[in-house]
Amino acid sequence: MVQTNSRLQTKDPCHPLDDLIRTDRIPHIWCSGCGIGTAFSSCLTAIKSTGFDLKKFIMVSGIGCSGRAAGYVKLDSFHTTHGRAIPFATGIKLGNPELNVIVFSGDGDLFAIGGNHFIHAARRNMDITVICVNNLNYGMTGGQAAATTPYKAKSTTTTLGNPEDPFNLPLMAYASGATYVARWTMLHIRDLTDSIEEALSKKGFSFIEVLTPCPINYGRRNKEKPLDTLKLYQDNTIIKNGANPSEVDIDFEKGVILGKFVDEDRPTHGEKYDMIYRAVS
Repeated sequence: MVQTNSRLQTKDPCHPLDDLIRTDRIPHIWCSGCGIGTAFSSCLTAIKSTGFDLKKFIMVSGIGCSGRAAGYVKLDSFHTTHGRAIPFATGIKLGNPELNVIVFSGDGDLFAIGGNHFIHAARRNMDITVICVNNLNYGMTGGQAAATTPYKAKSTTTTLGNPEDPFNLPLMAYASGATYVARWTMLHIRDLTDSIEEALSKKGFSFIEVLTPCPINYGRRNKEKPLDTLKLYQDNTIIKNGANPSEVDIDFEKGVILGKFVDEDRPTHGEKYDMIYRAVS
């Protein structure tokens, strides 16, 4: 006698996030040991926790491993051209200020080819939430060095070691004008989820960096064993809320600082635009 799963015979979700995931597109493309799926799960959990109308959520992503998230989420979503996730998100927010706009993309997309867009969206204090999954290299295209690749780290384009210093992403966000800045790893699931929910509920430009391993490209070339990498994320990180963004450079030998670094209030771009419009009308 053939037995069937009774849950599959109903329209009720089999998983708490099934109503937010395009299950017909599963299995996903992310590699075993990658942290993007965990960050994506935290993001979806946070979206549900806000209690906001899901019909008013928009997810935007660019190109890269993390950019695939927009294709898996069962919300209105935009999978944009490389580096242009934030301009698309800006246009969506300006077109309909009632929408909750979230950008979910990677470090290469947001801070290399898309770096200038990030700076100006933060400067304008656009009312969007940007989640950057930082795996320290260009994971999808072969493991090339990125703007976040640590000094001396090996990649396909720096086989002897990276001679360049990487960006300090929280510092760049703060210096550019972001009103909410935080950093977590894919192991700090509860902290990350709470932080995303807080960022979504806050007006202004919110930025969260999520450190995740890339075992296939970055980890393999730097001879990092998956379990050792996870242990590194657990033992060599310290939570220090309110830390000065200029002092949170990524250094796994000395320890990586996590936490909420910035939480300020100032008028958003839309609010300032409305103030000027009312003043002249």
